[in-house]
Amino acid sequence: MPFVRTANQEPAVRLPLSFEFFPPKTPEGAAKLRTVRQQLYARRPEFCSVTYGAGGSTHEGTFGTVREILGEGVDAACHFSCIGATRSTVREQLAELKAMGVKRLVALRGDLPSGYGMGGEFHHASDLVAFIREETGRDFHIEVACYPEVHPQARSPEADLQAFAAKVHAGADSAITQYFFSPEAYFRFVDEARKLGLATPIVPGIMPITSSTQLMRFSDACGAEIPRWVRLRLQGFGDDTASIKAFGLDVVADLCARLAGGGAPAIHFYTMNQSVATLALLERLGWDE
Repeated sequence: MPFVRTANQEPAVRLPLSFEFFPPKTPEGAAKLRTVRQQLYARRPEFCSVTYGAGGSTHEGTFGTVREILGEGVDAACHFSCIGATRSTVREQLAELKAMGVKRLVALRGDLPSGYGMGGEFHHASDLVAFIREETGRDFHIEVACYPEVHPQARSPEADLQAFAAKVHAGADSAITQYFFSPEAYFRFVDEARKLGLATPIVPGIMPITSSTQLMRFSDACGAEIPRWVRLRLQGFGDDTASIKAFGLDVVADLCARLAGGGAPAIHFYTMNQSVATLALLERLGWDE
C-alpha cells in the first residue's frame, strides 16, 4: 500500500475531534481555560485530554482540570505517566480516576524531571498499559503515544515501531501521534504499523502555528521536524505575527485536509490552552458547525 495520499476536494470530510489542554498554574489561567473550553466545546469534541507533568508534578492540577471538564458534560482523558511511580501509587490513582468517572486514559512513560534517575517500578509505557489492563480490565479506553518521525530517544526507526507495537500488544485501544507537518511521515508510519498487523486507530496530533520561536523551540525539544521550506518562510516573517499566523493557518489547514482525504480516523489538536488558532483551522476546513 503506498504511503502518499491525496486530499479530497474542499471542504475536507469532517473528522472526529479532540482537544488537549495543560493544567493552568494560576487562578487567572484557570479562568481563561474555562472560557477556551466553552468555545471549543461548541465544535463537539469526542473528548478533551489534560497533560500530566514530569514525575507527576502537576498531579493535583491535572486531576482538578479533568474533574472540571467532566462536570461540564464532556468526556475527559487524563494523561497518566509512570516514571517514578510504584504499582501501589498507580493503583490508588486509577481508583481515584475511576471514582471521578474518567473512562479514558493517555498512558505515557513520561519525561524525567531534571536531575531525576530512572526510578519507580515502570520503565516503559507498555509496562503501564499492561498494569492498567491487569488491574482494571476494560474499565478504561487507553490511548498511547506514537511518533511518525521517530521518538528522539529511539535507537532506530525499527526499534521505535517495535516499542509502539509493544504498547498495542499490552492492551492499547488507540494512539495519538506527536505533532508533525509532513503527511507522508504519518501515512508511512500507519502503513508500517499495518504491515506488523497492528489495527489500532492512529490519530494524528496537530499543532497550530501561531509563533515561530515557540514552534521551533518545541520542535527542537521533541524531535518534530519542521520542513525546511516552512522553517525558512517562518524565519522570513521575522516579528510579523499576523503573517506568521496566516501562513501557519494555510500550512496546517492543508495538512488536515490531506490527512482527512487520506483516511485518518480523527484529529487531535494540541491547543496550548488557546482557542483562536484551532477555531480558525476548523472554520477553514469547514468543520466549524
